[in-house]
Amino acid sequence: MEWYNTQKVALNSLAFLYQQYLKVELGDLGFTLATKQRTLPVVLSPKEVSLILANMNGTAKLVVEMLYGSGMRVNECLRLRLQDINIDNLSLTIRDGKGNKDRQTLLSQSCCSKLISFIDKSIKLQEKDNSNGFGPSLPYSLGKKYPNAFRQPAWMFLFPSINICEHPVTKVLCRHHRHDSTIRKALQKSVKVSQIMKKVNCHTFRHSFATHLLQTGTDIRTVQELLGHNDINTTQIYTHVLGQHYAGTVSPLDTL
Repeated sequence: MEWYNTQKVALNSLAFLYQQYLKVELGDLGFTLATKQRTLPVVLSPKEVSLILANMNGTAKLVVEMLYGSGMRVNECLRLRLQDINIDNLSLTIRDGKGNKDRQTLLSQSCCSKLISFIDKSIKLQEKDNSNGFGPSLPYSLGKKYPNAFRQPAWMFLFPSINICEHPVTKVLCRHHRHDSTIRKALQKSVKVSQIMKKVNCHTFRHSFATHLLQTGTDIRTVQELLGHNDINTTQIYTHVLGQHYAGTVSPLDTL
C-alpha cells in the first residue's frame, strides 16, 4: 500500500504549505485518491521450485528453501535469531515483520537437519566473537539495557554476516546478519541455469508458498495468518492465480 500512502503524504504536504505558510484556505478540493491496477503475482510450479533448488547450495539454498517452506520475506528470514527457531514444534517466530508485527509461521521438517548444523556453526562463531569482545548486533535500546546480551546464544543470527561492522548507533564492533544481495545473486544464477522463463525473485517463493497451500486445500484464513496479512483481501489475490480455484471451481469445459 506504499503507493496509497505516497498520495496521502503529497496531499497533506500541499495542504500544510497553503494553510500554514501561504495562509490560503484550500476548502474542499474534491480530491480522489487514484487506485492501483491489480497485478497478479508470479508463481512457480512445484517442479520449477525443485529445479531452482537443485541448482543452489549452501546458505543461499537453505534461505530459499525457508522462503518457500515458511512464506517469509527474504529479510525476515535473514533476521532470524536462534531464539526464533522452534524445531520441536516446527515453527518460526518472525519479529518486527511488515507493519512492525510479530507472527508465527511454519517450519518445514525437511529444513531441520540443516538448521541444526547452521545453529551449531552460529554458536561457535559467536563464541569466537565473544572472545574478542563483541557479538551479534542488537537493537540499540536492548543493547543498552542488557549490555551482555551479545554473549547469549539466543541473540545470535541464524545467518550471520561473514564480516564484522560498526553498529550504526553505538559504533561498537558487531556482527550483523547476512545481506540479502548475496541470496538474490545466487538465486538469479540458479534461475538462469534452470532456464525458468519467468521473472523470479526472492518474493516469488512467498507467493508460491501461499498459492500452493491454497491449491492443496488449506483454509484461506490460515494462509492469511501465516503470511501476516491484515486484510483478507490481500490474501485473496492468490486465489486468482490458481488454475483451479481454491474452493474447487473448475472450467465448465471440463465438465462436458
